[in-house]
Amino acid sequence: MQKIIITSNDAGRRLDRFLRKYLGNASLSSVFKIIRKDVRVNGKRRDNSYVLEEGDELTLYVNDEQLRAMTARPKAESRKLAKRTFSIVFEDDNILLADKPYGLLTHGDRHEKKNHLANQVRDYLIAKGEYDPRKERVFSPAPANRLDRNTTGLVLFGKNSEALRLLNRMIREDAVSKFYETIVFGDIDRELTLSGRLEKNEARNKAEILDESDERGREIETIVRPIQPLRDATLVEVELVTGRTHQIRAHLASIGHPLAGDRKYETPRARNFNRELYRKYHLSTQLLHSRRLEFRRPEGILGYLEGRSFEAPLPEQFRRILDGLEK
Repeated sequence: MQKIIITSNDAGRRLDRFLRKYLGNASLSSVFKIIRKDVRVNGKRRDNSYVLEEGDELTLYVNDEQLRAMTARPKAESRKLAKRTFSIVFEDDNILLADKPYGLLTHGDRHEKKNHLANQVRDYLIAKGEYDPRKERVFSPAPANRLDRNTTGLVLFGKNSEALRLLNRMIREDAVSKFYETIVFGDIDRELTLSGRLEKNEARNKAEILDESDERGREIETIVRPIQPLRDATLVEVELVTGRTHQIRAHLASIGHPLAGDRKYETPRARNFNRELYRKYHLSTQLLHSRRLEFRRPEGILGYLEGRSFEAPLPEQFRRILDGLEK
């Protein structure tokens, strides 16, 4: 038998979701069986959807050997802390705004499980003494938004469970405005509001833009504002009204203005332009930077962020290309 007192970082979770994380090595069916037969909250049976509150006493009537097998995790001390390569734009007790460099994954994947931004931020907080994985049962600091490996700029992290829940909801409900800067092929001389639908081809890892009347895909909206005309190109600000994978890259390419360096979505007319960028600046992927975040409707403990805006400076390579393309 084990008794667990629910902390502030565990509160607000459904009982089944808490136990699925806490009993990480148990099968889903085993977790639901344990909830039916072997769990009491404050001495009472609760169903899967019960929302845990801070101070709740959760009792697991599972023998010690089974419990060790279901909760076994690698020792934190056995893993070397990830070297920090990100910059910090803003940090307080609730959130951290990281400036992600080129080439770094936001989350790990099957090829890279250790050195990614989420681990770097986690290990930075461990080194500061603000996060101790040995004391937390299920919570880990995590990003609320995601950037592609070769997209640079702002990634928003929640440093505690309540802040992360609020950030995730704000991102879903478009209460955080996201602005990017990029260089696109060709001339754009006025603000454009682009709409349509986006369907992702997982096998090709490529998105297709569909007409609004098409029933496939998901609805998208992208606002493009020209900042500066360049030689054969335009520096633009892009506001994501919706946030889908590859939305900016696919949407701009669909109107004949693919992103500089973006071989995946380049148009035939942009091919020589990209070849020249590679020859002069070794640019082999999309030039895209998450430049600015604005908080429009923060809630709860994040209410103090109302109206605040944060910016990440353009990376060095972006600035060199911009200087080289000035008319």
